[in-house]
Amino acid sequence: MKNTYYFLLLALLISACQVEEEVKQKPNFVFILVDDLGWADVKANYPEGFYETPNLDQMAKEGLRFTQAYAAHPVCSPTRAALMTGMHPNRLGITDWIPGYDKFEESRPIITPSINNELALEETTLAEKFKDNGYQTFFIGKWHLGEEEKYWPENQGFDVNIGGWRVGAPQLKKGKSNGYYSPYGNPKLTDGPEGEYLTDRLTNESLQLIREKNKEPFLLYLSFYSVHTPIQAAPKRHDYFLDKKENRTVPEEQPKYRQEGDGQTKLIQDNAAYASMVAAMDENVGRILKELKAQGLDDNTWVILTSDNGGLSTLYGKGAPTANGPLRAGKGWCYEGGIRVPMLIKGPGIKNPGTATDLPVISMDIFPTLLSMAGAEFEEKDGKDLSPYLLRGEAPERELLFWHYPQYHGSAWKPGSAIRQGNWKLIHDYESDNNQLFNLETDPGETQDISSEFPEKTIELEGRLMEELNKTGAKFPTFK
Repeated sequence: MKNTYYFLLLALLISACQVEEEVKQKPNFVFILVDDLGWADVKANYPEGFYETPNLDQMAKEGLRFTQAYAAHPVCSPTRAALMTGMHPNRLGITDWIPGYDKFEESRPIITPSINNELALEETTLAEKFKDNGYQTFFIGKWHLGEEEKYWPENQGFDVNIGGWRVGAPQLKKGKSNGYYSPYGNPKLTDGPEGEYLTDRLTNESLQLIREKNKEPFLLYLSFYSVHTPIQAAPKRHDYFLDKKENRTVPEEQPKYRQEGDGQTKLIQDNAAYASMVAAMDENVGRILKELKAQGLDDNTWVILTSDNGGLSTLYGKGAPTANGPLRAGKGWCYEGGIRVPMLIKGPGIKNPGTATDLPVISMDIFPTLLSMAGAEFEEKDGKDLSPYLLRGEAPERELLFWHYPQYHGSAWKPGSAIRQGNWKLIHDYESDNNQLFNLETDPGETQDISSEFPEKTIELEGRLMEELNKTGAKFPTFK
């Protein structure tokens, strides 16, 4: 009898130790979202570019770099909602930046559909799922998913909210806020000393949480406001990039802009202030990675970095801050420059670190992927769980990707939608009811519309696009 008692006691102790060990081994997650960071803004993607991103390049060497990663939408709020829920923006009724604005509305030939100006509290967020799974949840930076405070991060599953409120960019208001420099005019972020830089400050807040809260597993969602406008040179390296611009040689015959519908697309990266902002973001990502290592957390932490849309390269006039390399157009457009974004993932047990993959992935994949690696229960909605690919190289089955932007945008975009199936890419314009067809394998810059050469494929893809849009509850523009 006594032996039986000791055996049961030993079994209980072993079980308790195993449970404790499992808790200890739950991985941490640092998800970094950079606002408006273009695919070609990262040196590893575009080596001939003007910008320098040594920390992101190092992260690519230690993890996986996705060369064909996509934002869920060409502008910010819809993609942010998709990241937070794993759902296509159509299902959430958020297909424009919140609250959206078109100064030419009265002269437009078509009426665009209204949007929801918040991420509904009824939706299950990434943070809520992590919390249910025993995680601490921290949000730092840009939110832009609700005009009213009741829709902000602290009411959407985050234990901590530092800096997240209704606006989508640092504010410039005389006597009240100074953009990327304190005072910030942000009700969720106390002002710092004179000269404090917002990107540094958000990183400082993140580092403090990592140091103080690392005894239990955590999700840190660091959402930089950079490199969104206003373009204000960062405190360091602006002079360096001014010199770099002055001393480099650009062929005289190389055009600086290209006509893009009613807009102009910038073709050369040469904005020193923007370059300094990219460098500051990169430096601060490096600080996060260094701190994880200093705290002994790097071997048990997944770090994911991506952007909410393509780089801002296209506007009604000349003056966009960046260029997207070989990709066409930029933020606001369904061409590749507006939706293809950087994505880097590093973490424990990742297969084939240091490699680049052309596997097409999209914002909605983040939701099931992170929850799967956290050991949480989840429903795979519009995204694919990439964890089998990250850990074992097993690619998910995916037939197509599609985008829907039925509003006008200040980049000169007109309402349209797009679909990618294999290497085929179709863009549909609602004003003209015309389609453009491209083969991304042979024409990644989408320079040759081949719809007239492949009319059957064009009709087929338009049909699939409309089918997917209707399936996800898309709203369409109507003629006046």
